[in-house]
Amino acid sequence: MKSIRAGKNVSLFAVLFASIAVPSMHAQDWFHLETSGGATRIRIAVANFKPQAGDPAAYKHTFDTTLFADLTAAGLFDIVSKDMIPQSTPGTQAEISLAQWSAAPASAAMVAFGNVGVANDRLVVNGFLDDAKNAQYPQVFAKQYNEAASDDSARQIAHRFADEIIARLGGGVSGIAETKIYYSKRTGTGKEIWEMDYDGANQHEITHLGAISISPRVSPDNSRVAFSSLGKDGFQIKMYSLLLGRLVNFTSAGGTNVSPAWAPSGQQLAFSSSRTGDPEIWISDPEGRVAHKITSFIGPDVSPTWNPKTGGQIAWISGRTHLPQLYIMDADGSGVQRLTDGGYATSPSWSPNGQFLTFAWDRKYGPGAPGGQDIYVMEIASKKWIQLTHDIGPCDFPSWSPDGRHIVFANGNGAHTRIMSMLADGTQKQALTGAGSDMPNWSWK
Repeated sequence: MKSIRAGKNVSLFAVLFASIAVPSMHAQDWFHLETSGGATRIRIAVANFKPQAGDPAAYKHTFDTTLFADLTAAGLFDIVSKDMIPQSTPGTQAEISLAQWSAAPASAAMVAFGNVGVANDRLVVNGFLDDAKNAQYPQVFAKQYNEAASDDSARQIAHRFADEIIARLGGGVSGIAETKIYYSKRTGTGKEIWEMDYDGANQHEITHLGAISISPRVSPDNSRVAFSSLGKDGFQIKMYSLLLGRLVNFTSAGGTNVSPAWAPSGQQLAFSSSRTGDPEIWISDPEGRVAHKITSFIGPDVSPTWNPKTGGQIAWISGRTHLPQLYIMDADGSGVQRLTDGGYATSPSWSPNGQFLTFAWDRKYGPGAPGGQDIYVMEIASKKWIQLTHDIGPCDFPSWSPDGRHIVFANGNGAHTRIMSMLADGTQKQALTGAGSDMPNWSWK
């Protein structure tokens, strides 16, 4: 079937919805979305770690740059510029002079510092976090890490140390430096499922099916990835075990089966299936053996996403009023509510705290309308929204980070689509991949 939108990023919805007149819509009030719980940002200085035993130079550079980047990306801190910190390189608690770090120009409230060395082919890192304003009891915590020496180990240790700092200073919410993003990437004439670190590093292929595989969704325990793949029987749900490194069984059914979504319990999978005719939302066990339908309206229903806080609600896109709109319902199909009041909505993702939905929306979609597909966030209780992307081309497939402070999304058209991330208020946008990557999904932890 032909896409109903010329130039629109290829999606599941383009082949399921037919375009007709655009309903009128009223303006929405804006609301302020906090990324740090309303708290004042903590000013933190990140010292370059001091080299210790062995020859850790290469690993130290990787560690230093990764730690600084992780804390900068967190969206919680006022990071002291490297050219404003003291020239000293403290490696231990006894070596740091906090008065130097708390004084101008650094004016740091917190200081992260430590040492890195190599011994017996092991990378040993000692990390410290100090309260620069507390001369009597400055140490917030200290941690030692010991891993086989490699550049990847240096990155992973920096990620863990950054997440420790974020958890201590960010209200107990774990950081995302150790999380993964799964996505679909063009490989030759097909698409495979890929994985990368949250910051775009360590990109590598997961599946090797030689087919068109789309819409990856990782399970809450990070053990499996559900996705949809095109074969001789059309698009069907597939299941890949990250522990076994291979496909595992998921029962095939008739019709088109797309857009899988895990319940927070990991015991149920929602997806769109046309096995009985019209595409509807179905729920099954993780093996696809026992499935039941929860929607039954004329018009396609696709792209379910569970409320990760309660597991009791599902948001999805429905074409029952012709153009696709955003809805929520109870997990048994009752309590249906429409959230958008016009335009062309796609690809919802539910925030970890259960209060917000992010989705792609062309609010002025229709013949002659100067619209554009952008990423929005809606507060579910009030139905108020904010627009997060502007004038960067078509944006689709947003996905929340597990800390609720970041969103990853696809940007661009067709083969030129790339994956980007941003804070959940729309700031700090950055590209994570080159062209040919889309449909990202952030891991649950």
